[in-house]
Amino acid sequence: MKIHQLSMFLENKPGRLSEPCKALADAGINILTLSLADTQQFGILRLIVRDWEQAKQVLEKAGSVVNVTEVVATEVEDRPGGLASILEIIDAAGINIEYMYAFTFRSEDRAVLVFRFDDPDAAVKVLQAKSINVIGPVELYGRAKA
Repeated sequence: MKIHQLSMFLENKPGRLSEPCKALADAGINILTLSLADTQQFGILRLIVRDWEQAKQVLEKAGSVVNVTEVVATEVEDRPGGLASILEIIDAAGINIEYMYAFTFRSEDRAVLVFRFDDPDAAVKVLQAKSINVIGPVELYGRAKA
């Protein structure tokens, strides 16, 4: 139930974010969600697409160094304390969250979050044991428009 995420360093200068986005657009690859974290010198672009292998090839051909990581997407109740309840489960299991970001799709009264855990397999087991819906690639991509 893990999802492949592409990550790359971008120089923190005007136009650097548009380069990989344009390369993917020209190849007909839609970005389902992304996160951009920055420092003064560079940024880290993280993104999820349906066909990560093709996207990786496109980005590398355009000159980017691309890293593939496994992330876990979960549903969370869209209410005060929804995220806190999931974090409580993760904390109790002693699993570290390296980073997380919100997924842009919504499902009824639930939001979707993307987590990068230090041990994604253990996180999936713990979350599923507590009846948290861990969303696999098929379900996640199915929520996105084609």
